[in-house]
Amino acid sequence: MNTLDSKQVAEIYRKHLSTGRAWLAELTGGHIETTSSGARVQAEDVEYLDCGGYGVFILGHRHPRVVDAVIAQIHRNPMATRLLLEPTAAVAAQALIGVAPHGLTRAHFVNSGAEAVEAAIKFARAQGRTHLISAINGYHGKTMGALSLTARSMYQDPFTPLLPNVAHVPYGDTSALVQALAAIGGRACVVLEPVQGEAGVVVPPDGYLREAARLCREHGALFVLDEVQTGLGRLGHWWGADREGVTADMVLVGKNLSGGVIPVAAVLATEEVYAPFAADPLLHTSTFAASPVAMAAAATSIEVLRDEQLIARAEHLGGLITCTLRNLLQEHAPHLGAEVRGAGLLIGVELPSPHVAGDLVLELQNRHVLVNHSLNASGVLRLTPPAVMTDADLDWLFTAFTAAARAVGDRHPVVTAERTF
Repeated sequence: MNTLDSKQVAEIYRKHLSTGRAWLAELTGGHIETTSSGARVQAEDVEYLDCGGYGVFILGHRHPRVVDAVIAQIHRNPMATRLLLEPTAAVAAQALIGVAPHGLTRAHFVNSGAEAVEAAIKFARAQGRTHLISAINGYHGKTMGALSLTARSMYQDPFTPLLPNVAHVPYGDTSALVQALAAIGGRACVVLEPVQGEAGVVVPPDGYLREAARLCREHGALFVLDEVQTGLGRLGHWWGADREGVTADMVLVGKNLSGGVIPVAAVLATEEVYAPFAADPLLHTSTFAASPVAMAAAATSIEVLRDEQLIARAEHLGGLITCTLRNLLQEHAPHLGAEVRGAGLLIGVELPSPHVAGDLVLELQNRHVLVNHSLNASGVLRLTPPAVMTDADLDWLFTAFTAAARAVGDRHPVVTAERTF
């Protein structure tokens, strides 16, 4: 049982973890998390409504079915020998393929979204696709291969040189994609997000993903959808690919696959793409990948999404929250010119400057509502609420947002637009 108070925890962070993280936490009150359940997080004597979590908690915190499955697996067989067949991995793979986009029949489990991106790069290399194309302001992780795709100089520059032969094109611009593919041809692998989350919840033009998939087929390139944040219900569909009926060679899965309990991610691939790895089980391995406890969480999370009809719930809640926040900002702070956009329960609120956006984040946190900023668009705060929010949770969110919008509007009676992308 942890008996450390917030000051002791902060001091340990400063000495042995991240000094900057300790400073940020103290800036917002210095509270420490203690327990969580559903959409609520308890921090000492303060309860928060969690509409952040960077997209992990579609099932909320500690969903009882996922927790029970993990605990049962811990009592049964928490870690695998890696030499014998492990049935929980088989169950999880069958469950994930059962809801996968059309044509994806192989699952390769890893421990994080960035690892899924790294694996996809290797799958592409095994198919002779040595050139990568991603979108400007996209986010794919910060390990070295994933960072090469994450087109943001503030994250890349300290670690150059990164992977060679990587091109970045404007998101939503098919003409730019055509030019990049024409220059590379059949050696290319294109990696795109269905909605750019860290770019500030940028929804592409209708038909963009479908046309990108068609262009990849035309030029002999592989097409990868990074659905680490958008997949498994976040957009009000099982997959972002479903919104346009897109077929990809690989889909990357993470965050929601965990059920908010155990880190786990995966690459979904076609038979052709996965063939070298199906034939040689030692070609790409990880000691902790497909651990029984993670597989129990993954399989049960998929069951819960289906059994509790949370995909439809995410679509309904997303529409309601997006519309309500838009109306509240228009009513209480119209001069800010805020834009509220999104799909399902991936919602962005763009303010005229990073300073105003930061103020709104802090005002919401002062009213015990947690939201996230966007790593590649500091003028956009991001909400990724759980699909298990109750009416009481919604009332809490809207009441807090009303007061926060009014406070920020009063503090910034005159604003100068300073868009971040």
